Amino acid sequence: MAPDTSFLLIGKLATTANTTKDTIRHYDQLGLLKSRKRQAGSRLYTEFHPECVERIELIKSAQAIGFTLTEIKDSLNDYYDGQLDIDLQLSLTEQKLTQIKKQQATISLMIEMLAERIEILARMKADSHYELDIDICKKTLPSSK
Repeated sequence: MAPDTSFLLIGKLATTANTTKDTIRHYDQLGLLKSRKRQAGSRLYTEFHPECVERIELIKSAQAIGFTLTEIKDSLNDYYDGQLDIDLQLSLTEQKLTQIKKQQATISLMIEMLAERIEILARMKADSHYELDIDICKKTLPSSK
């Protein structure tokens, strides 16, 4: 019986999905991809289902908007198994948006603080008699509890 040629070896999948073999191995280890093992002589090959190209695109898309691989795994498998819970996905996506907005606020504050320090350092450089207010240097971000 001839082997199923629709399955892809890792090199072909990496090229087709525009990623690396290491990324594919990592995704496979985490259970994000559908693969199977095939013995060929003394070698054991991992073959990947053709849908893995689309899976990798979805994974990268979800990562780009802030989801972790752990967060992606259940949703991705549920989607492909036809078990996607839209209400749960809506809730998770709303939570992710809230989280990202908090990160955005923190980053905005960091930008302000860095700009302030640059301004102070520029004053110090321009005026050797400028007296540094040490409290400005002690500023930290508010704790996020």
